[in-house]
Amino acid sequence: MITVISQAWTKPGEEHARAYIALNEEFGRFFRDHPGFRGRQLLRGVEDPTHFTHLRWFDSVESYEECTRADGYVEHTVVMYEHLRPYDSYPREFVEVVLDEGVGRS
Repeated sequence: MITVISQAWTKPGEEHARAYIALNEEFGRFFRDHPGFRGRQLLRGVEDPTHFTHLRWFDSVESYEECTRADGYVEHTVVMYEHLRPYDSYPREFVEVVLDEGVGRS
């Protein structure tokens, strides 16, 4: 199993954070029915509430990349970016899960 980690910083103002959260809820439609998708979490910084970390679990990098090719995926990310501070690259990292004790699962 792999985890896709991405970082985002919203523009100042709670309205941008709320919009980003709502758009992320809708973003789940690109993943939910995909057979390689295992779950996701959106985390918000306590010290910096404009900082978000999105964690997505998949069977493989290829499985994640299949989701990113779905119709409407790129267009949805463009709408989300309207609420983010500009940055030069999409900060995303693929990591392998080497220990899973079920932290945060209900």
